[in-house]
Amino acid sequence: MRIIFVEAKSPDLHIYSRMPLPRLGTILLATILRNRGHDAQVQIEELGLINIEDIEKADAIGISVITSTAPRGYEFARLFRQMGKTVFIGGVHASYLPEEALLHCDYVLRGEADDTIVPFIEALGRKGGFEEIEGLSWWRGGAMVHNPSTAYIKDLEKSPIPDFRLITNYEKGMEITPIMTSRGCPFDCEFCSVSNMFGRQFRHKSTERVLMELRQHKELCRENGVKNPDDWVFFYDDNFTINKNRAKELLRAMIREKLTPHWTAQASVDVADDEELLELLKESNCYLLYIGFESVNPDTLKAYNKKQTVEKIEKAIQKLRQYGIRVHGMFVFGADTDDPSVIKRTAVFAKRNRLHSVQFMILTPLPGTRTYQELTHQERITTRDWHLYDAHHVVFEPAHFSQRGLQYETVTAMLSFYGLRHTLKRTFFLLLRLHDLKRGLIEISIKLYGHRTLRRWFQQKKEWMASLPDVIKRR
Repeated sequence: MRIIFVEAKSPDLHIYSRMPLPRLGTILLATILRNRGHDAQVQIEELGLINIEDIEKADAIGISVITSTAPRGYEFARLFRQMGKTVFIGGVHASYLPEEALLHCDYVLRGEADDTIVPFIEALGRKGGFEEIEGLSWWRGGAMVHNPSTAYIKDLEKSPIPDFRLITNYEKGMEITPIMTSRGCPFDCEFCSVSNMFGRQFRHKSTERVLMELRQHKELCRENGVKNPDDWVFFYDDNFTINKNRAKELLRAMIREKLTPHWTAQASVDVADDEELLELLKESNCYLLYIGFESVNPDTLKAYNKKQTVEKIEKAIQKLRQYGIRVHGMFVFGADTDDPSVIKRTAVFAKRNRLHSVQFMILTPLPGTRTYQELTHQERITTRDWHLYDAHHVVFEPAHFSQRGLQYETVTAMLSFYGLRHTLKRTFFLLLRLHDLKRGLIEISIKLYGHRTLRRWFQQKKEWMASLPDVIKRR
């Protein structure tokens, strides 16, 4: 069969708009089907326009959605069904809200679909046997049917290496290659949907398998004419260093095999507790770590179920800087323990600790999280316009802010960090350290890009922000 996977783009400008990074699910499923003899391709709207001529030739279309891209994904689904195509939807959002997704498509694949995609496509081909497919939600006789959930994939190496050549709508191409070495996260943060979607059991690929993917990355760079085939890789794991011994084994192998692209990954603050790990990060060419600090308010850290302190956060930043590793700090505002002073203190904290870049996000009740359940129960969610669920829009009633107040305070804090005044101060500081000139130029360019993006976002959202309620609802 001829199957095309489509990944809808994000609805708004964001800090990663300059470097689009596709999720791996559609590419992996297309690779699995290709290896079983099907004609499979992927179109990622973030990388280029969707080719409708190709869609017209397909037997079925698979659409992947997260919460903020769900409206755009549903729009595609309706269009493709009007063209007479069979449409199935997957991804985190559809897995948690299959009834909603089924209003726009024929089938929903819930959870990890590595083991179910081939049986599902075969059932489509013979037009029967859908009741046997785990994790499938579908229509039968005008009624919705939800088959039992599929189990988490135990052996990640049963799935092939995602083949990025199956992406057919490149316009600029990818500047950074995503590689996932593990799934699952044992932590259980209140606002995170990962632990339900991928489980709390940490599962990882073997060192040799990851090295194979890094070799393929180099080959793909050469094919695409990239001048330096060692740049860039993002390890897509929820927490790359959660198992320190495993991370060290992998990094030693990367160094030994000279497979050390500039790489980035997500990690937690305890990455800085292990000197040997820090040395290996530096030697293996780790450029930057994305770390969820979440808050500088101890009460909020407890509310989010984060097992860390503000002191530990600060020590981690200092330690990583000693090893030349940049830090992208992620913070979440709007907990019931927060007030405007917390946001102001966070902006000061980020500048004082010389973070390379930041994301100041607004607490967002994503389906599948305890935050969603609690705010739904308390009747505090003010909209289910999913395209606003990107962590940059207020979609609930905060406890100690008006909705407009939380929105303005967050945007103002971001503008403070990415402001021209702070950028000029950092420029002067880095020029005094000439050996850091290249690093300084990169940091300054990121801050200038962040400043321009935020100003554009602010202008586009002015009317929307003015429409938000400016009254704190006491509870």
